[in-house]
Amino acid sequence: MSLKNDKFPSSAAFDAIAAALSSEADKKDAVKQGNAVFAFTLKNAAGETESWHMDLKNKGTVGKGLGEKPTVTLSLSDADFGSLVAGKANAQRLFMGGKLKIKGDVMKATKLDPILKKAQTKAKL
Repeated sequence: MSLKNDKFPSSAAFDAIAAALSSEADKKDAVKQGNAVFAFTLKNAAGETESWHMDLKNKGTVGKGLGEKPTVTLSLSDADFGSLVAGKANAQRLFMGGKLKIKGDVMKATKLDPILKKAQTKAKL
């Protein structure tokens, strides 16, 4: 089941993240690093919003929707998320510039970087 939504081009990254978590070793490593449920709410150019989540607390899975009790929710534009996953944007700069909004445990959001970097090698954005 693909997590990609054609109205949100960068959503292909969620498939890449899921692929990066496909082996048990990678899953355990990501759960150990993240230890949280990360939710993402993306807004596309048409102003529509869609949500995805990464459960790095229990299962080490990626899915559509906000997931079960997200520890931290990140809201940003589809284009900015694409840049972030591709390594072209810095989460801290997006946050400081008001382009990334974080609800919940802000410190957990800092744990995402190494996980996204692993997906970068598999994502073709």
